Amino acid sequence: MKTLSINISDIEYNQLGLKDERISFTDFVDIINKELTKQALSKCLQLSDKYKLSKMSMDDISNEIKVVRNEKSSS
Repeated sequence: MKTLSINISDIEYNQLGLKDERISFTDFVDIINKELTKQALSKCLQLSDKYKLSKMSMDDISNEIKVVRNEKSSS
């Protein structure tokens, strides 16, 4: 087995919720993936608010999907 050493700041260590300085690579990848997912979701929510998508009803969303599908099938 190989050992990989990664240096991160105390802030990043705390933000990632790390509890131990020695973790498996798989666990580290899982932690990073969860953080990236949270960041992506946060960005989606910001864009949703910016473009007023968060105020759309389910009917509005369904109609938008139908329009896009119809445009794709027409071309």
